[in-house]
Amino acid sequence: MWHRKVSDLMSTSVVRVRRDTGFKEIAKLLAENGITAVPVVDDEEHVVGVVSEADLLRKEAAGVDPAGLLPVLRPRPADRAKAEATIAQGLMNSPAVTARPEWTAVEAAQVMERHHVKRLPVVDEAGRLVGLVSRADLLRVFLRGDSAIREEISGEVLLRTLGVEPGEVTVHVVDGRVTLRGTVERKSLVPVAVRLCQGVDGVVDVSAELDHRVDDTATAPDPEAAHHAG
Repeated sequence: MWHRKVSDLMSTSVVRVRRDTGFKEIAKLLAENGITAVPVVDDEEHVVGVVSEADLLRKEAAGVDPAGLLPVLRPRPADRAKAEATIAQGLMNSPAVTARPEWTAVEAAQVMERHHVKRLPVVDEAGRLVGLVSRADLLRVFLRGDSAIREEISGEVLLRTLGVEPGEVTVHVVDGRVTLRGTVERKSLVPVAVRLCQGVDGVVDVSAELDHRVDDTATAPDPEAAHHAG
């Protein structure tokens, strides 16, 4: 099966900053480009960190309320250092959480979820910046048409992978929701078919209305138990 890779989804025109880029310049770049974070690179384009809106807001949060109504926050030492920083070197989170071009959309989404980030710098084997992938980029997988999904499931999943002949199982796809109807040879193929269909790019849900000719999931009788029963 063919899965869209990060390299298919990422943007290759990436706003980036250097270690010595100033606070206000970073804030300006985020605002002008409508982004929430920017990678920090060295002179050889290696990604050394990421500065996000949250990193910049620490300085604002650490300030004194002009009206004197709010309590003064007492940040942790690490947060205090970021609040006092004036250039990317001190503001950035390092090491950066990055993605690789050959990752699938699922792999990138899992890393985003695990690290609670909205976008990932994409780096090559040497750690050099080659692109950036965002949550919105990953969601483009679900814009795939129903006909393309149906063709992949019929040809790649059912016929080539599971050996199910055309006509034995029909594939219906509506808005990414897949329904399989028909008969397979062995009962054990049903959950396998469902799992493989769930892995097809653009699939939202899978429902299997499948019969089987042979129940190969039945537990064989225990000879020892049969002996005692006799």
